[in-house]
Amino acid sequence: MSNSSSMAQFLLLALADRRELQLLHFWLFLAISLAALLANGLILSAVACDHHLHTPMGFFLLNLSLTDLGCICTTVPKAMHNSLWDTTTISYMGCAAQAFFFYFFISSEYFLLTIMCYDRYVAICKPLHYGTLLGSRACAHMAAAAWATAFLTALLHTANTFSLPLCQGNALGQFFCEIPPILKLSCSHSGYLREIGLIGVNASLSLGCFIFIVFSYVQIFRAVLRIPSQQGQHKAFSTCLPHLAVVSLFVSTGTFAYLKPPSISSPSLDLIVSVLYSVVSPTLNPLIYSLRNQVLREALKKMMTGHFSAYYQ
Repeated sequence: MSNSSSMAQFLLLALADRRELQLLHFWLFLAISLAALLANGLILSAVACDHHLHTPMGFFLLNLSLTDLGCICTTVPKAMHNSLWDTTTISYMGCAAQAFFFYFFISSEYFLLTIMCYDRYVAICKPLHYGTLLGSRACAHMAAAAWATAFLTALLHTANTFSLPLCQGNALGQFFCEIPPILKLSCSHSGYLREIGLIGVNASLSLGCFIFIVFSYVQIFRAVLRIPSQQGQHKAFSTCLPHLAVVSLFVSTGTFAYLKPPSISSPSLDLIVSVLYSVVSPTLNPLIYSLRNQVLREALKKMMTGHFSAYYQ
């Protein structure tokens, strides 16, 4: 039996066996990471520089971009390194750090999406109370609560998981360090039950957030359909659809990854799904917002036009 103190490293899942495919995966991950850095960087710059985006939604969008960048920077660099150098190893401490930061950023994103749903609900269903319910102090407190809750849950999960004795080898079957594959290597019944308890608490919290999102959007759509003019309905829908698209992509890929039936599970399918919810989803989020949010598009256009004008002058 090998325990957590004696295990020096873990083996990650190789993305491909052939050298040509490994290099192809390296370049794909490089392109994805650069696209994510560029898109999220533009959103961060636009929110920081344009006063029209100094709103609660702009503030939460800035926080969401930070979580997307965190997710990408946690998983992609190590995958690129392994593909480039034809290796699958990661150190024990490196694995613990990767698992912690991934869980931290992915949890923060979900909590922030829930808060952004509340922002849309207040803006459309209670517009006269928007300034009171979503003042700058209230927004800061909600964002701090989201980050702090995610940090606490990630810390508890990571500390419990990496304190368990491991006796099932060191192959994770995943291209990055994640808590469920590590739990499968454990041989501690009590520690496994503790983690199941933590997962149950976190699942209840996540379910509560999901129910709140569904309830809020039911109220939002009922309010929008009561707007007499089509132009007003279109404007209201245009502010909600980007958030709804991001929530749908996040929840659907994450739910399928963790709750898919074992009968359809396979290494290739598991790899594709894990890439979808850990890499592709954070990369697409800024594109969805920039394409559907008119204020953000105008801010990005103004910022890019100003930079090019200053460059050519």
